[in-house]
Amino acid sequence: MTIFENAKVILPDGMKDTCVAVSGGRITDIAPRMEHEGAELIDCGGDLLAPGFVDIHVHGGGGREAMEGSAEAVAQMCRAHLAHGSTSMLPTVSAAPLEVMEKASAAIAEAMESGMAPNARGTFLEGPFLSPAQAGAQLPETLLTPADTDFEGFFGRCREIRMIGAAPELRGAFELGEYCAARGITVSAAHTDATMAQVEQAARHGFSDITHIYSGCSVMRRENGFRIPGVVEAGLLLDELTVQVIGDLRHLPAELVRLVYKCCGADRISLVTDALMFAGTELREGESYFQTNGLECVYEDGIMKMADRSGFCGSVATMDLLVRNMRSVGIPWVQVIRMASTTPARVAGLSRKGSIEKGKDADLVLLGENVDIKGVWLSGERRALT
Repeated sequence: MTIFENAKVILPDGMKDTCVAVSGGRITDIAPRMEHEGAELIDCGGDLLAPGFVDIHVHGGGGREAMEGSAEAVAQMCRAHLAHGSTSMLPTVSAAPLEVMEKASAAIAEAMESGMAPNARGTFLEGPFLSPAQAGAQLPETLLTPADTDFEGFFGRCREIRMIGAAPELRGAFELGEYCAARGITVSAAHTDATMAQVEQAARHGFSDITHIYSGCSVMRRENGFRIPGVVEAGLLLDELTVQVIGDLRHLPAELVRLVYKCCGADRISLVTDALMFAGTELREGESYFQTNGLECVYEDGIMKMADRSGFCGSVATMDLLVRNMRSVGIPWVQVIRMASTTPARVAGLSRKGSIEKGKDADLVLLGENVDIKGVWLSGERRALT
């Protein structure tokens, strides 16, 4: 048994000065005082003990990315993010030819099953069923329509799929949503030009989440003078939907983060990095880089931009940065941890992750007041911060 003591523990119902006991990889007890005989004691020095972070949308890190289709690449990106507190993550596959996406999903599954990436929990397929009108940094020539694709065969060839992002306005999207939801795959409205009415209808056909709200999402537009609400408004208003927020304070300024938080609350928000392979590496301001898909991007102002500066390609963030940012905009600790751990675990169907409770996996992170990572434990085992 291991006992964490002298910690401010972030529990589902608040922050408390208490002890946490761990045995067999699980949390076995939470109490103000515990018997120490025979136990390994970890003095937390008054720091914060939180559930490990759960990043459900992350393309890469440490110089590698899931799209390489290599188990070693997946392992490297997962190690890079584990050092920043991500004890669970869904390596994310971008839109590409189906055989490329299938190879990437197979590599993620291999990294999981071999133990090379112990914090990988499955795959998020961000595509290929996305809207060309909201392609963003996705390659338009790789986008498909569900009605014109054998998506059942595609899913039959993919492995360990936990989430998929799709545009609900595409032909066949509702059938896709129902097919995935029936198999326990979370369906997120992604890179979509839908109206709010279409999103409401999609929510009755398996869709339950919105991918990186405000990014690749339609907003209110006018048609013949009338205002037509879009995906962003649906995410802010509809209680049955959760939303992903890229919390790097680049994709969304602090004011929009506060707006989403005010409308949705922590129980409907998942903080995501949407990180590229460049996260956790040393980057030079103004220098060009190339993703695996050949897309050129430029690092400026703490974010990867498209080469023509017309939009963002993705972030270079890690989850500890997102937590630090949320604290800086005035969100309380307990609510921040819900967004970084509890809500994304629920969205991804990770029932044993995301909170410090008896019976849950002992995935823990020790944080200083400035969200500096002082220790990371995966199933109760301390991991090196490298």
